[in-house]
Amino acid sequence: MILVRQEIGDVLRDFRQQKGRTLRQVASKASVALGYLSEVERGQKEASSEILASVAEALDVPISTIMREVGDRISVLEGLHGFPDVVPDELVASVEPELSLR
Repeated sequence: MILVRQEIGDVLRDFRQQKGRTLRQVASKASVALGYLSEVERGQKEASSEILASVAEALDVPISTIMREVGDRISVLEGLHGFPDVVPDELVASVEPELSLR
């Protein structure tokens, strides 16, 4: 069984390590308890969207990049090959009006 929380944790850990940051540094900057972030990275806890946003900001990585990496990893685990590299034009067109309201 594929656990999304495990893939999210792996991706967060990978980005943190790529940035050369410690768990303590990211937890502090994201205002998240060190133990909780550790459990998220190990796939033991589900992270809320607010926690994910805070950690993404602390890592200076767009949350869309994190979620895309998670999706790509899950696609590989599911045995899918050839997933799209770009956001479909229809999706961009449908989301743009919402973004202009922010």
